[in-house]
Amino acid sequence: MHYLHTMVRVHDLEKSLHFYCDLLGLKEISRKDHEKGRFTLVFLAAPGDEARAREAQAPMIELTYNWDTEEYAGGRNFGHLAYRVDDIYALCAHLRDQGVTINRPPRDGYMAFVRSPDGISIELLQRGSPLPPQEPWSSMENTGSW
Repeated sequence: MHYLHTMVRVHDLEKSLHFYCDLLGLKEISRKDHEKGRFTLVFLAAPGDEARAREAQAPMIELTYNWDTEEYAGGRNFGHLAYRVDDIYALCAHLRDQGVTINRPPRDGYMAFVRSPDGISIELLQRGSPLPPQEPWSSMENTGSW
């Protein structure tokens, strides 16, 4: 078995692409509009995984945008997406500076949680060993849920 992608339904495709690509740094691999089904699929991969993702050899996120208004609840949701990052403090600072709430700050230098515009929980994990504790993160309280 080989993991391919995680599908996330989104309400506003442009807002979601801004979050996943411009803020988190993911790269768009492909996009396809399905006129008959009235939806758009956009596949995203982590930086450096683009070539492997095009060959379905790296995990991707599939953003599904249904053109007609639809409410997603109950069994159509899931836990979270997780990404390993090079510098958790730098990424959290970048996201915070762009108006993203850091729901679970990286107090331990290793793990943080944020949410996408559609409320999808995103776990960020420091690559390698945890970074030394650093302010303002080490004394920052949780905000909301993740």
